[in-house]
Amino acid sequence: MGSNGKPSKRISLYLQVKDTIIKRIQEKIWKPNSMIPTENELMEEFNVSRTTIRQAISFLVQDGILEKKQGKGTFIKPGIFVGSLGKLKGFAEEAIENGVFPSSKLLQVQTTGNLQAEKSMLKLQNDENIVVIERLRFANQTPVAIERSCWPNDIGKLLMNEDLNGATFYEILERNGITLKHAKEKISAINATLMEADLLGIRRGQALLKMERVSYGNDDRPIEFTTTKFRHDTYQYSIELMR
Repeated sequence: MGSNGKPSKRISLYLQVKDTIIKRIQEKIWKPNSMIPTENELMEEFNVSRTTIRQAISFLVQDGILEKKQGKGTFIKPGIFVGSLGKLKGFAEEAIENGVFPSSKLLQVQTTGNLQAEKSMLKLQNDENIVVIERLRFANQTPVAIERSCWPNDIGKLLMNEDLNGATFYEILERNGITLKHAKEKISAINATLMEADLLGIRRGQALLKMERVSYGNDDRPIEFTTTKFRHDTYQYSIELMR
C-alpha cells in the first residue's frame, strides 16, 4: 500500500487488496464470522475496479479465509489462523488473538531415550531421555492441528505435572522461571496420512502445513522441538516484506 493507504502500482492491485484484508483479520479489525464490506465499499476505499476486488476476494475464498453466503455477503471463516512470522507464540496465544477458543486432546505422552533425531535437535547426549507429548488441537471445537512436542527430560517433567489436555506450555515454563528467547522455524507442505486425516476429519492425502520449531532459552539452550501439522484450510502465515 502507498503512504496514503491507497494501492501502489508496483505490486498487482488485487494482491495489495488481498494482503490488506489478511492484515485486518490478523489485527482483529475484522473478526471471525463477521461480514466484510461490500464490493462497492471496497472499490471506493481502495479506488480500484470491481474486477480487482473480486479477484482479491476470490483468492481469499480459495485459501479458505473468506466464504461467500448466497444472498448475504462475504464472511470471515471461523477457526482461521493468520500467524505472523517473527513472533514467538504458542497455539493458544495465536488462537485467542484470532478470536477463536483453543482446546486440546492428549493423544499420548512418553519418556524415551530412543529418538536420536529428536535428541539431536535438542542437543542432548545419547544417554539422555526426552519427553514427547502429542496433542490434537482444536479451534472452536474443530480439530485443526496435530502437535508433537519434544522436551529435555527436566523440562518435560514440569509439563507432565499439569493437565496436558488444557496446558499452555509456554505459560507453565514462565511460571517456573524458564523464558523462551528465540526460535527457529521451518515450514513445508505435506499430505495427510490416513491416521492424520482421521484425527483432523479430512480426506487422506489432503494438504497439511507442517511447521517444525526449535525454541531456545535465555542461555541459548534448546528446550523445545515441536512439529505441528495444520489443516491447510485453517492456518495461514502472513509476513510483511519491505524494500
